[in-house]
Amino acid sequence: QLQLVESGGGLVQPGGSLRLSCAASALSVNRYNLAWFRQGPGKEREAVSCISHGAGTTNFADSVKGRFAISADSATNTVYLQMNSLAPEDTGVYYCALGSMGCSSPQFEAVGMYDYWGQGTQVTVSS
Repeated sequence: QLQLVESGGGLVQPGGSLRLSCAASALSVNRYNLAWFRQGPGKEREAVSCISHGAGTTNFADSVKGRFAISADSATNTVYLQMNSLAPEDTGVYYCALGSMGCSSPQFEAVGMYDYWGQGTQVTVSS
């Protein structure tokens, strides 16, 4: 059964770092693209980053470029989101999503391009 399970969220002070994990079961991360989205309080769900591990491509939202990094481990079918220099506006529930249309802009940012979603992990940036 295909499943995406996020972990690694928590409370962090501004300027701090967190690493989120998305463990994928019943699929190979080499065959799909996986993305991270987030939804802040009172906001719409927005794309953060995408990785197409098999194609060797990544993409990032402008708001996180230079601060976040995405990677994948095909041996464990896990995708990671390293988040540095966190700010209060990064607060939200972070979701992992599975798609098959690649990570090019602007389509990687479209919620409708993804077929499966995890349950999300809460990230709170606050002093």
